[in-house]
Amino acid sequence: MSHVTKEMKRLMGKALHSRDMIRDGDHVMVAVSGGRDSVSLLWLLRERLARVPIQYRLTAVHVDPGFGANSADRMQDFFSHHGFQNRVVKGDFGPLAHGPENRENPCFLCSRIRRKALFETARDLGCNKIAFGHHKDDIIETFFLNIFYGASVSTMKPVQEFFGGKLFIIRPFFMIDSELIRRYFRSMGWEEVDLGCPTAGSSKREEIKTILNQLYRGNRKIKGNIFHSLQNVKPEYLL
Repeated sequence: MSHVTKEMKRLMGKALHSRDMIRDGDHVMVAVSGGRDSVSLLWLLRERLARVPIQYRLTAVHVDPGFGANSADRMQDFFSHHGFQNRVVKGDFGPLAHGPENRENPCFLCSRIRRKALFETARDLGCNKIAFGHHKDDIIETFFLNIFYGASVSTMKPVQEFFGGKLFIIRPFFMIDSELIRRYFRSMGWEEVDLGCPTAGSSKREEIKTILNQLYRGNRKIKGNIFHSLQNVKPEYLL
């Protein structure tokens, strides 16, 4: 087993245990976009079943936003080839969110409609957990996005409760750097599935990512300091 694989398993296991993310008997829906984060998460959560003293069900769910890239068929082939229980949902909300009347923030609306589709699918499948592949970099970037554009001091939580505890969102990769996931994904020989989004690579998140990467290059401790500061909040020193 490579060092990258060992580190991925170690950090995911640490995250799962630290927040009690998955319990015996859970039915976990893994939201799989086709990118390296969600595909890696799906694979490692299934691999983990052979090593833990609990049992849980996994269902992979892909939501095709309807950009015409045919991601639905490609993800269906991947799930079937590797024996994953799955559901593929086809939508048309991607072009709608990127329409002329919503040019200022298409990503927000697209994400919101996709989240609604995932919630509805989780309900139909009887899943009590939804696992997302959001990682440490996503947590940090969301923090700054919310400050700059949402006027709030907040970010993604590792575990979030919805509908009075009937459904939980979990993020087992929240302790893992995006670079480590990239290396793991590449070592597995997989290819990412392109959703065909016309604004991919030009979003507000990409702007934040560029700024942060410049800071990281200047001081290797900055990313860790930001991440740990989110767990060391001092409300008495906030307005």
